[in-house]
Amino acid sequence: MESAERATAPGLASRLSGLPVSWAEEPARARWPGHSVIVVAVPPLEDLVRRRTRAYDAAYLSSDPTFAHAHVTMLGPFVDAAGLTASVVSRVGQVLRRHAPFTTSFAQVARFPDGMIHLLPDHEEPFRRLTADLADAFPDHSPYGGRYADLRPHLTLDRMGPGVDLDTVRSWVADLAPVCVEVRTAQLSWYEQHGCRTLATWALG
Repeated sequence: MESAERATAPGLASRLSGLPVSWAEEPARARWPGHSVIVVAVPPLEDLVRRRTRAYDAAYLSSDPTFAHAHVTMLGPFVDAAGLTASVVSRVGQVLRRHAPFTTSFAQVARFPDGMIHLLPDHEEPFRRLTADLADAFPDHSPYGGRYADLRPHLTLDRMGPGVDLDTVRSWVADLAPVCVEVRTAQLSWYEQHGCRTLATWALG
């Protein structure tokens, strides 16, 4: 696993600099510098979340086949482009190796007070422990910027709005749930318009 991390880390600068020309030529005021997020991918829901992403803003659809549109956030927003160093990548790997792989499933559709509709894992504790350990290791990067007291693990599917409610989303996942996944890796995702990609991947355990 350490050799995989060493192979990934030196490529950070090149992957961050590989922005599409169309994005680079946009007026400075229109640019958003992006941010990184440590996530756990949920592949069985990738097609659904890609479709919902396309419905809102196709600029956030990634051409990187390893990018996890469907995911559970472990820590984000994480470091910016200038802070994505090899030592940071190595430190994240050290933290994640303290956690054993685990199996979980997603079946319950729920809604946060802000209208965000999501799936809840049947076992929250492994996710909570991962987030707590990462937050302790990187105290300058509070989960969700410190906005929430209860960091409930979830997989975002959509938001309440015209034509979208809990029953609508339940119908979308009816043939998929329960969604079972073996969590063996976590990855560092970079979010920006026309530039979403995976920057690093680590094994648990």
